[in-house]
Amino acid sequence: MFMKNKKIVLLSMAAGILAMSLMAAPMPVCADAIWDRWQQADSLAAAGQTAEAAVQWKFLADYYAGTGDWQNAALFSGKLDAYYDKIGDYDQAIHYYERENAFWVKAGKDWGDVKLQRAEQIRTTIEVYRQDADQERLRAASLPASGQLAKFEPAYGAYIGMYSEQDPKVGNYFTNIDDVYGKKHAIYLAYAHFGQPFPTIYAQRAKEAGGALQIAWEPDDGLSSVTDGAYLREWARAAKASGIPIFLRFASEMNGNWINWHGNPAAYISKFRMLHDVFAEEAPNVAMVWSPSDNYENGDPSVPPMLATSNVERLTRIYNTYADRKPIMLSETGVPHYSHATDEDFTEWAKLNLQRLYEIMPYKYPRLKAITYFNVDQGQGKARNDYLLSDNHEIQNYYSQLIRNPYLLSSVSEAAQPADGIGYVPLDADHQTFTKTMKLIPFIKIPDVYIGKVEYELNGRVLAAQSDLPYGLELQAGAVPEGSVLKIRVFNKAGKQVASKSFGVSSQIAVDVDGARPSFTQAPLSISGSTMVPLRAIFEAMGAEVSYDATTKTVTAQNGCTVAVLSIDQTTAYVNGTQVQLEVPAQLVNGYTVAPARFVGEAFGGQVSWDGKMRTVTITKGKLRGASR
Repeated sequence: MFMKNKKIVLLSMAAGILAMSLMAAPMPVCADAIWDRWQQADSLAAAGQTAEAAVQWKFLADYYAGTGDWQNAALFSGKLDAYYDKIGDYDQAIHYYERENAFWVKAGKDWGDVKLQRAEQIRTTIEVYRQDADQERLRAASLPASGQLAKFEPAYGAYIGMYSEQDPKVGNYFTNIDDVYGKKHAIYLAYAHFGQPFPTIYAQRAKEAGGALQIAWEPDDGLSSVTDGAYLREWARAAKASGIPIFLRFASEMNGNWINWHGNPAAYISKFRMLHDVFAEEAPNVAMVWSPSDNYENGDPSVPPMLATSNVERLTRIYNTYADRKPIMLSETGVPHYSHATDEDFTEWAKLNLQRLYEIMPYKYPRLKAITYFNVDQGQGKARNDYLLSDNHEIQNYYSQLIRNPYLLSSVSEAAQPADGIGYVPLDADHQTFTKTMKLIPFIKIPDVYIGKVEYELNGRVLAAQSDLPYGLELQAGAVPEGSVLKIRVFNKAGKQVASKSFGVSSQIAVDVDGARPSFTQAPLSISGSTMVPLRAIFEAMGAEVSYDATTKTVTAQNGCTVAVLSIDQTTAYVNGTQVQLEVPAQLVNGYTVAPARFVGEAFGGQVSWDGKMRTVTITKGKLRGASR
């Protein structure tokens, strides 16, 4: 079952302060001093001396919080967050927005929700996600608590989908998407109405394009019309006959009062469960999608656009609520690049949030398993926003560039995953080491909204600076010694540094044996200037049998007629009885024997090379010494 967060990045919702009526008079207070401070604060604010008024507001907010008068504590916190927001002291503003919300909650009100949204708008964020090829780790991060994937759910990665019917370059001919956007999509969206036949033509065209179909099935006559009978069974059998995976999004946006099936949760649940049972019996190729709406938009020109809102945090609440049980699908989402209501171009903002939608969100939320883009220009609709990718050449090309990423899947199957086996994890203390190369994708958000420059500094030296999207950096292992520090500096459009954050990064030595990378428990390392590798793992990768005599601390390896012997802490080794001098003796590290890479690779006739830029030992197997023909 998939979840949905609709139109997660439409332009706006009022970013201003929630209007609330103050009490006609303050609550009776035993101390006249409190009333005097209140009056003094009002006088200072009326005179434009808000900094001085803020001193009194702090006192009053703390006083009322101490007495348990949560309403007045919230009201004075609201004055403070508005003041700090206006002067650009965003840390203090966030503090008081959160405090105001907490007081409203204690007062039994939900009036602080909009304040939390504003706090997220102005919260500076610097996160970094890094490539990772550890498939076991990637799969584990993408599993629900039960450990069982849902129907058609990817093991990791996210399906890309599109509603293209109103795209003049694609229409309902889904095979055109590859030509227009450079990559076939996994899911194509179609709308259908309960009571009408199964949309066979859409299913056929999805099949021709090698994709699945998401069907938004809408009971326009209300939930009472949805019954188990001949129509439903025939529709289900037609869905099965389509021969493709189908994501059935029944009665979506049920939490919105603009649709006919709103207002009766018990009936909705009953109908949804009934449909689930019917399709489980008649059409096992159908996965049910529960799809509430999270919709904020710029339909009113008098409302300021909510440009500071990022699509990333809009998903946080629903993700944290459901992701441990269900995979998440953005069943209909879009990023506008133009507002007809205000006649403004938002191409730069759209690019910023398209990267967040297709690069940051799937990495930050590994249970986000599908994104379907709502590819429409709503110039004549209520929102009056343009989400259509193909009518803006820059946006079309940018979208095509983003979706090339193999992590964004173009085919639906059970436990699908990226063809290259690459995923992304947070760059943190548990995920800071890498071999060969490491691609980094930062998620950056500042109160200014637009970012002027992102600068990457490694161990005090600037590696790169980027002023254009998409942001990202690739590090080579040879440039990143163990214990390195990567600092990301963020500048606004005026050239002022507004944020920075440091991350620990370390490269490790990699070893390839005939193009394959052996698995190590003890990583290779450098000792006294020599590259030391785990002896048993490499010898076994070369086909040798390995034994260890703990009494003499001697390792013996044999492959065919070739026998290699070396002892811990000894600089002399033997290959078929011939002495070989080691630059550094074999050693025990964390209970594992490591030895110079060149000896280990050449002992059985291999050729060894070293790539300093990638910190990689390459061993090519050769003819064994002393082997019989």
